[in-house]
Amino acid sequence: MPIIKRPGSETYSYDFTFKGIRYSGNTGCTTKREAERFEEEQRRKAKEQIAVEVRPMTMGGAVSRYWGEVGQHHANSDTTLRTLAWLEKEIGKNKLISEIRDADIARLVAKRRLPTPARPAKDDKPAVPAKTPSAATVNRSVTQPMRALLTRAGDTWGQTVNKIKWPTHMLKEPQERVRELLPDEEKALFATLRADYQPLVRFSLLTGCRMQECLDLEWKHIDWHNRLMRVTGKGSKTRSIPMSDDVFALLRPLPRAADRIFTYASKRADNAPRGQLLPIEREGLKSIFERAVKKAGIEDFSFHDLRHTCATRLLRATGNLRLVKDLLGHEDMATTLKYAHITTDDLRDAMNATAKAQGSRTA
Repeated sequence: MPIIKRPGSETYSYDFTFKGIRYSGNTGCTTKREAERFEEEQRRKAKEQIAVEVRPMTMGGAVSRYWGEVGQHHANSDTTLRTLAWLEKEIGKNKLISEIRDADIARLVAKRRLPTPARPAKDDKPAVPAKTPSAATVNRSVTQPMRALLTRAGDTWGQTVNKIKWPTHMLKEPQERVRELLPDEEKALFATLRADYQPLVRFSLLTGCRMQECLDLEWKHIDWHNRLMRVTGKGSKTRSIPMSDDVFALLRPLPRAADRIFTYASKRADNAPRGQLLPIEREGLKSIFERAVKKAGIEDFSFHDLRHTCATRLLRATGNLRLVKDLLGHEDMATTLKYAHITTDDLRDAMNATAKAQGSRTA
């Protein structure tokens, strides 16, 4: 409540928040009516002060401030930086935040949906075909970051922001599918994957860890005695994962070349001396992994599908969705239920096999 009388005090105090700023103090008043009038006067002064201090902000200023306060702390900060730079360029660095409207968001979405141009093969790099961004990519690189930026500008920075109809700009995303890496595909993948990237990929396949969780894992996060690993996932939420025998055997012999566990051998002299072990970075991993998948002839498979494969194999072996939920770090069982079809399919196969056997005996 804005007006309170603290224990042991004969006078009232005020406490309120305006535009993200907290105002509190003693009114010096002994009656509630006088205290309320005092508090109203403080609110009026706060509004006048904010009105004087707040200056119209440009898109460039908003991007810079958002990066400093929020973006640089994201787990995928390099991606956030590229996204903000693209949005700033397309909106216009000098365009006022107060001038951004639905038409601007619609234009950004339309442009982001255009296919990326194909690139011919060059030197040792293979040709890259034209690619149309998915609905999820457009939502995460345009609509969601613009909404976050404008919301912060209005709620925290006191800027005048137009009301945007955000649901109309969100593209409909297909329900996430569960793609499992088949045994033959797994063999082909590791036959084409660079040797120094194989431990990280194998680790994800064994633990169900996301790409960034693998990249961020450090030696200090490993409890060898109790065979536990501390993993930090989405929203900076930390969970402990038991270390299986296979994971223990995978990690134990790896070189301690850096704080982070997974490293690669440098092949470019301008990056580091050839052969020097450096921490694997996200963009490099994505490039190496996609190249190996393509060379192995595996269709419709992404790095995130390693996580799906791990969960699928665990569920098939145990039939226990709760174990899958705990391993993947899901907060809600509803998120884990997308794997339920696996147990249903296995049950159906078992019932068909039983019926077939019963039919043979009857005949």
